[in-house]
Amino acid sequence: MSHAFFNRYAVDVAKALIGTVLEVDGVGGIIVETEAYTIEDPASHSHKGPTKRNASMFAAAGNAYVYRSYGLHWCLNFVCEAGSAVLIRAIEPTTGIESMRQRRSGANTFLLCAGPGRLCQALAVSQEFDGLSLFSAPFRLSAGSSAVEVCRGPRVGISKAVDLPWRFGARGSGFLSRSFPDPTVLSEIDAPAS
Repeated sequence: MSHAFFNRYAVDVAKALIGTVLEVDGVGGIIVETEAYTIEDPASHSHKGPTKRNASMFAAAGNAYVYRSYGLHWCLNFVCEAGSAVLIRAIEPTTGIESMRQRRSGANTFLLCAGPGRLCQALAVSQEFDGLSLFSAPFRLSAGSSAVEVCRGPRVGISKAVDLPWRFGARGSGFLSRSFPDPTVLSEIDAPAS
């Protein structure tokens, strides 16, 4: 995966990330759920322009944007074109599962990384990761090993622009944070080139 992969419309990136592999310090799995946020989007942190909190959203494409949600949970985003990012909502754990279980107090495998807060806890992602490049340690991103059928639907946990179908998921995955009621099924996509 390259900087060019991220330096484009966040909705396209969110879809293309489904099926790719994310590892943090050797712990991770297959991305199965994402949400897109753009600068024009009233639900986005960047909608009103740059601030100290959202500065990473206006930095280089291919960097991490990490913020605390409701003062409780860290959330990991991948920065796309200026002022836009993709929230990583869920992964299917494949590597370092025992480390994830320890960090998540022995949680069921299906719940280890099902949701942005759980995912960050399982991967030990915190504020210290904000602004780091996704192309160097502790991150490792790679193409998935097979084609994935992607579905889309409305985003969750927001109060603005709730009708935008900017949440994407691996169809039929048991590792999603929430199911997709009446999802729009997109065509099968091949794993992106590394």
